[in-house]
Amino acid sequence: MFNNKQTNSMTLSAVFKPALLAAGMLGLAACGGGGGADDTVPAPTTATFGLQVSDAPVNDAAAVVVCFSAIELTGNGSATQKYLIGSDSVAAAPNNLCLNAQGNVIANSRGIDLLKLPGALAESLVTGATVPAGNYGQLRLVISEGSYIQLKDGSKKALSVPSNELKLLGPTLSAGGTFSYTLEFDLRKAVVNNKARQNYQLKPTGLRLVDTSQIGHLKGTVSETLLINNQCAVAPADKTKPVGVVYLYKGADLAPATLADYGGTQANLPYASAPVLFDGAASYNYEIGFIDAGTYTAAFSCNTVDDPELADVVTFLATKTQAITANKTPVLLNF
Repeated sequence: MFNNKQTNSMTLSAVFKPALLAAGMLGLAACGGGGGADDTVPAPTTATFGLQVSDAPVNDAAAVVVCFSAIELTGNGSATQKYLIGSDSVAAAPNNLCLNAQGNVIANSRGIDLLKLPGALAESLVTGATVPAGNYGQLRLVISEGSYIQLKDGSKKALSVPSNELKLLGPTLSAGGTFSYTLEFDLRKAVVNNKARQNYQLKPTGLRLVDTSQIGHLKGTVSETLLINNQCAVAPADKTKPVGVVYLYKGADLAPATLADYGGTQANLPYASAPVLFDGAASYNYEIGFIDAGTYTAAFSCNTVDDPELADVVTFLATKTQAITANKTPVLLNF
């Protein structure tokens, strides 16, 4: 959160909250022979993998553009499965969002503005990849130069990624299976602002890799009465300025005193969060996408500052327990 402070194919969508989640999935079909007694159907040795990206926004940014050049699966006892933007037919096409220091478009890169992928939205980077089945130790997203953050005041700041790679634990892909994963960027946790040097970094600590077949979504409203009664901001002229935040924690009926902010030390750390935004008329809305199925405690606070590297003052005004099931339709939870 800001404080003014690659034959193979895969589908990647970008936390980009669109549809990391709308990544296409390819099924595998096994075809038998003529039915003779000696005919056998070989056991499958591959799986189909898809990857998408989605995001949860941060407060002070108008755009968060991440420049991808390759997606890799490694550590399965075989060669790295690598998908290159602009080279592999199964990878997303390059675009012109990523520029070098001289202002020239960086070839074979695809820039994705994560802030355009809120909630259940996602963007695909690789579609329909056939890969050797097995247990992959790492999923790596290789980042080119050119990533940046544009702040609401119009200024642009470089967004760096340590070692130019985002590394996560990789998935297990069983033979014959079709798998679709979404990489959810929780930018409130993943983006760190070193104010003294005006340096923004994107770290993998705020990324979640989820099985798209096992996720749900959550959205709802916060009543204006709750806001007013607790001296929270209401009806801001800037509709992109949050009036509060809804945090999500794994587990049911968690006591507010046990709930931490992103840099906090309490027992329960946030699973995800989303800003509460005024619609310009009468509603205050939030949405959290790509949530692993399970039971959660949702908590609302009108404290909007949460530095992921510091323990900030976050007071929770209301908590509710909510079950999330694997479903494309969001669960409604209002405060």
